Amino acid sequence: MDVVIGIDTGTTATKGIAAGPGGELRALTSVHYPLSVPGPGRAEIDPGHLTAAAVKAITDVAAECARNGDRVIAVSLSSFLHALVPMDAGGRPLGAVITWADGRSAEQCERLVASGRGKELQARTGTPVHPMSPLTKLAWWGEHDPGTLRGTPRWGGVKELIVAALADAPFLVDLSVASGTGLYDIHTRRWDDEALEIAGVRREQLAEVVPTVHQLRLRADVAAAAGLSPDVPLIIGAADGPLANLGVGATPAGVAAVSLGTSGALRTVVDRPTTDAAGRLFCYALTEDRWVIGGAVNNAGSVVRWAGQAFASGFERPGAEGEDADERDAALLEEAAGVTVGSEGLLCLPYLLGERAPWWRPGMRGAYLGLRREHGRPHLVRAAVEGVCQQLALVRDSFDAEGCALTEIRATGGAAASELWVSVLAGALDLPVSVSETPEGTALGACLLARHALGELPDLDDAAALVPTGRHTRPDPEAAALYRRLRPLVERSALAVLDVVAELDKLAPEPLPATEKAVGA
Repeated sequence: MDVVIGIDTGTTATKGIAAGPGGELRALTSVHYPLSVPGPGRAEIDPGHLTAAAVKAITDVAAECARNGDRVIAVSLSSFLHALVPMDAGGRPLGAVITWADGRSAEQCERLVASGRGKELQARTGTPVHPMSPLTKLAWWGEHDPGTLRGTPRWGGVKELIVAALADAPFLVDLSVASGTGLYDIHTRRWDDEALEIAGVRREQLAEVVPTVHQLRLRADVAAAAGLSPDVPLIIGAADGPLANLGVGATPAGVAAVSLGTSGALRTVVDRPTTDAAGRLFCYALTEDRWVIGGAVNNAGSVVRWAGQAFASGFERPGAEGEDADERDAALLEEAAGVTVGSEGLLCLPYLLGERAPWWRPGMRGAYLGLRREHGRPHLVRAAVEGVCQQLALVRDSFDAEGCALTEIRATGGAAASELWVSVLAGALDLPVSVSETPEGTALGACLLARHALGELPDLDDAAALVPTGRHTRPDPEAAALYRRLRPLVERSALAVLDVVAELDKLAPEPLPATEKAVGA
């Protein structure tokens, strides 16, 4: 079988798959690495881990393809957004990869928003002004080490790093990743002059932007290590979020993808760059004529994992000795499913890792509201699940405000295996939810984009027929009505406590740094 290898560089692991012409999964691998937290608000990765993992993922998948008798016809790349790494003139890293989860530029972000420039920048670049973005990270660098900012030959992200390691190519980045930097005008298709001035970088320090279907050649040593012909094209690919939509078949009008992993996101595909006046939605490219709008939330499955650590110490079920964290989470969710919709008046703001969409306000913190004596662990866990799904519903409400009607949700990610998560999601969004059967939707999206680049998949909407879905859940009308009534309370509560948590932050001792802390994205 002719297969494409898809490589997805994530925050804590690089996934590699091989997929056939109909999306058939033929090989799968995962290479893990730590996320370093060297100080409060910091989140970095050793760039050597990322490049070594990409090479190993290609090599391992190619070896399995050879054992299967499959022929690799292309390799395609996905990477996470909003990273920043200093590089030399040849694209080799000069320091750590600063990830999307790094919050050191919160002060620079707040000043930009307060000045009134934030909304204008987002309208042009499609990227919210938030500490996640390379724009504010560079502004932080300019204030703390201006000599290094100006003197570093190149500034890039994960895709530039991986391309430099795998390809014989000049310093390149794809349109999709460029559109998530906060530095690129998605309407004029050029680096934005005002954003560059704020960031303190010159145009020549940034990569050349090419289409997501751009074809490169693998470096001879990489091709040899993987046992591939040097003529196998390397498709530069796109960012992980847009490719996840493609990989679960959520590209036709009205179909949205929801990712429910450690964090979460709601995204849908539109035909042109689109930004909303309220500044609640991002807009990133999939191809030159297909764009993804949506919002990411920092907290999803991580909230239940936290609940297991916080509320379930010593939690044991008969015959459950030695169960791992995933099994414990499943048991907590099963217990929480016995609580009525609305968690009997308990409201959770699940912002354990801060929050992004739809407000893009750094400094948000979690809370429970309405606690009563009769509330127990099942209520706390169910309220947390409802809080995450309500946050995604606030993003969906932003779609409605822009006249972007949704009719169907395709869900993916580890939390989507839970019936409670899916039923609450369907109720909060008031939409039918189908769970994707694809284990690695983002890497599959990279494979499907390669087929498009090779001319084998002319219409990306045809991907929907190639991606199987399993469990289908329709919203319960009574649950949907209750969640709709509760949603304004979520927004009012979240914004009302901002001043309080800001004062609490000033009084709290700084956490000790963790040098090898695995934190998911």
